Amino acid sequence: MMDESLQGMDFQNQSMSDSPQRKIGRGKIEIKRIENTTNRQVTFCKRRNGLLKKAYELSVLCDAEVALIVFSSRGRLYEYANNSVKATIERYKKACSDSSGTGSASEANAQFYQQEADKLRAQISNLQNNNRQMMGESLGSMTAKELKNLEGKLEKGISRIRSKKEIDLHNNNQLLRAKIAESERNHHNMSVLPGGTSYESMQSQHQQQQQQYDSRGYFQVTGLQPSSQYARQDQMSLQLV
Repeated sequence: MMDESLQGMDFQNQSMSDSPQRKIGRGKIEIKRIENTTNRQVTFCKRRNGLLKKAYELSVLCDAEVALIVFSSRGRLYEYANNSVKATIERYKKACSDSSGTGSASEANAQFYQQEADKLRAQISNLQNNNRQMMGESLGSMTAKELKNLEGKLEKGISRIRSKKEIDLHNNNQLLRAKIAESERNHHNMSVLPGGTSYESMQSQHQQQQQQYDSRGYFQVTGLQPSSQYARQDQMSLQLV
């Protein structure tokens, strides 16, 4: 009885495995051009959407720079880029050109620095030539247009220099005026004596008193005018007792 039951189970399992409806998963698809136009279009839409989704997931999950370009059979463009398709293509070109070099890293660096040195030497030569032209030298090779441009630059430079000089002179004059005013205020404050009388006023009064007396102690009569009968006599001087 046991043998018969086992044989029945084996037969049942074999029949289930042989049935095409019980197969799990898809079968292999031959990779070749789909001849049917409708099926080909449907497959293109499905696989294109899946490819765009995978590109998006790769850029987000792995922080990768992804650029995807797809042209359909009718020439329609489909693209995706997390940065920029053009920028990614330029980066791709640069990476390809760098990887295609046969020299070592040191040779590439030496070539780069040599190019930079050549650029700097050219810039220095141009600056020196411009300086000589500003000084009125090396003008023989310049055209009329270049000479006119140089003249305009010189006129602008002279105008800026004059403006700067005027501003500096004005500021210096203002500073000197402020210093002079401060010095006068300090001198006035030092000359004022207690009681409101200044030293200069006292000195002026003293000079006036000295003018009224001569060195011999005589008072000069200057307010009296001689009469007609004494017109020929000299002025009288009274001696102080």
